[in-house]
Amino acid sequence: MTQSNIPRKAATFELIQIAGPVGTLECLKLESAWSSTVGIALVAHPNPLEGGTFNNKVVHTLAKTLARLGYVVYCPNLRGVGHSAGTHSRGEHEPDDMAAVLAHARAENPGVTRLTLAGFSFGTLVQSRLRQRLAEHEVEGMILIGPAVSRYEFPTVPKGTLVIHGEEDEVISLAAVLDWARPQQLPVLVVPGVGHFFHGRLTQLAELVDKNWRF
Repeated sequence: MTQSNIPRKAATFELIQIAGPVGTLECLKLESAWSSTVGIALVAHPNPLEGGTFNNKVVHTLAKTLARLGYVVYCPNLRGVGHSAGTHSRGEHEPDDMAAVLAHARAENPGVTRLTLAGFSFGTLVQSRLRQRLAEHEVEGMILIGPAVSRYEFPTVPKGTLVIHGEEDEVISLAAVLDWARPQQLPVLVVPGVGHFFHGRLTQLAELVDKNWRF
């Protein structure tokens, strides 16, 4: 174990305010669990029209897992969600919000260049569209949980993207995800007996991310 990744006391979520393109965005921030920060991670929440916010359990599971891997993690409420300004736009302008969060994170963590984009459900669309705007060298990878490929015009994603999907997902069918992934030759990690929200299986989800996200 190097000096840089000596574990420190587990951090708790801090509520911060970030200047977004149409007003203030509220955001949960979780410091790295290591004595230094290896990278920045952004986590995007599920569909707010169905109750999705930064308090979603899958979002928190992703954030805590990435913090344990050494990342400082930012989980914003996107426009129109909670106390964030603006109006929900079905993924059209939410990437602008996430880009503002990224700019804030980079300013707070000068010299930290590694970046992971993670999302759950609707959040996978936001992150995939943000990824299209960034240069290849800017992003080390993506983590997509329950990607909402059948609900939106969903872009392709880079090779090496970690996709995790429940076998019994009742919101986005596994068949739809495989149809999207197949032309990209993109592997999909399927969790047997699991629905969209990973009820009762969040610990397993954390273990899968931990095992498969060691850059």
